Amino acid sequence: MRFSGIFFIFFAVCAFAQQDVSGPTPSTVNPDQPLPSLFARADGAGMPSGDSDDVTKSNAAGVPLSKQQPKRILGIMPNYRAVSAGAIPPPPTAKEAFMIATRNSFDYSAFVFTGITSAMAEWSDAHPKFGDGLKGYGRYYWRGFVDKTDGNYLVVFALPTIFHQDERYYAKGQGSIWKRAVYSASRVLITPNYHGRDSFNASEIFGRAMAQ
Repeated sequence: MRFSGIFFIFFAVCAFAQQDVSGPTPSTVNPDQPLPSLFARADGAGMPSGDSDDVTKSNAAGVPLSKQQPKRILGIMPNYRAVSAGAIPPPPTAKEAFMIATRNSFDYSAFVFTGITSAMAEWSDAHPKFGDGLKGYGRYYWRGFVDKTDGNYLVVFALPTIFHQDERYYAKGQGSIWKRAVYSASRVLITPNYHGRDSFNASEIFGRAMAQ
């Protein structure tokens, strides 16, 4: 945990030192507000104008409503890394990747799921040295939360910024359930780089390994 934390701090400093301040940045930190750059074209095409209803209907990219990705899966789990089928966003900036990792890590659902997994670990006495009861539960909880957050920042922000990889999930929007399932599973090993070409997902593999 200490090892990955040191790497995260180093990567964060490097990434923000190299950040191009002229690039697109999120306009708000509201966790339920989608990042504009997720659906904006590099040339600005497809960006909506007018009131908020126009923005909602167009999803900032002119993507059909039937193919738009929800902000939450089943209304609970955050889906901020997803890009709607047909959208062609520019590569994420370091700041955008940092914001996505932050939204995933500190969304209310992250605290809920950490609470559930921590309770299961405490009940099963996974680590007897942590103790029992509320004191033991607290030890499971903060360790579980830090572990999950560590992984998010390494996989979504730190390593992608170093390797120039795009860790967002590009939805297919068509094809059979089988093809979509295979595609979804393959994203663990394959992810596009900043040039839009598929590459070995070093950010995911190495990031999860470092967090563990």
